[in-house]
Amino acid sequence: MKDSTSHVRIATLVSPVERLRSCAQIFFATLHEIFDESAYARFLEQKQLVSSRAAYAAFRQENEAAKARRPKCC
Repeated sequence: MKDSTSHVRIATLVSPVERLRSCAQIFFATLHEIFDESAYARFLEQKQLVSSRAAYAAFRQENEAAKARRPKCC
């Protein structure tokens, strides 16, 4: 017979601190995506550049060009 409380025991193995840390990591990863930090990091990696004013300008220019090509609704 299957133990119906097994999910409760597994959930209690994660401490509140670990749960909070996990939530914080998700929250900050979301902020990085919202504010294009992750996209900029991917851009640098793809183009094999180091972070600089010129690299950020190229990133912004590429982003703006991509936005301009997207079809506009309504």
